[in-house]
Amino acid sequence: MWGRFPTFFYSWGLPRHSVNETLEVVINAELAGAGFDLVELRTAGSKMQRLFEIRIERRDGVGVTVDDCARMSRLLEARLDKSGLVPEHYVLQVSSPGDRPLRSAVEWRRFVGRWVSVLAPEHGGRFEARVVAVVGDDAVAVVTLEQDGRRRDVPLAKVKEARLAFRI
Repeated sequence: MWGRFPTFFYSWGLPRHSVNETLEVVINAELAGAGFDLVELRTAGSKMQRLFEIRIERRDGVGVTVDDCARMSRLLEARLDKSGLVPEHYVLQVSSPGDRPLRSAVEWRRFVGRWVSVLAPEHGGRFEARVVAVVGDDAVAVVTLEQDGRRRDVPLAKVKEARLAFRI
């Protein structure tokens, strides 16, 4: 009689998190303790050789240096090795954000006055513009962008992708 019907156990009451979400929490905690913010976490590679690309930003607003990246790489590597969240063999790359993505209203506000590359199909497709203002919170935020002397208001909910653009 035993083993005749498979039995599966699953707890509906326990929250389930992906490894990437848990990994992001661990990385954020380590970086915050050192005065940095996580800008972006990308994972790639194979099951045997994972690649973790981590982009960081200093909380004091100073640009990220090579020494900062090396120091944070050593700090994160020590923590990740103990966490059990990463395979035994992996590659860790820590760098400055470069063409930093913008996702939340807080991030947009931080870069008022800077140029951005925006993909907003309902508001002109892909274009570059200067961030003039951001009104509202994440759920209903609207960004005012200026391009060639003309301003347009774009709801952040309609922005599919945005990154800082560098102009000389």
